[in-house]
Amino acid sequence: MDVEADIHHALNALDLPMLVTKSDIKKRYRQLARAHHPDLNEKQGEKMEQINEAYALLMAYIESFRYTFDTDEIAKQHPGAEHAKKFNP
Repeated sequence: MDVEADIHHALNALDLPMLVTKSDIKKRYRQLARAHHPDLNEKQGEKMEQINEAYALLMAYIESFRYTFDTDEIAKQHPGAEHAKKFNP
């Protein structure tokens, strides 16, 4: 599991910068949910699923750790992730 990559992917899915607040995440999620809700367009189901997954990941991270998603902060919160990469090329 590459936590850093997952977080960056989630930020990209919600089109958010690396320095973000919990409020920013919620606001952006609501905007995207209104625009891509499957009740409005059945073809948006997959996009809405990506939005929901990204939101859940970021909110879980932000609740447990910090309000920034920069590489240094992620490394501080998950120090074993970098260590494991040395053994899994």
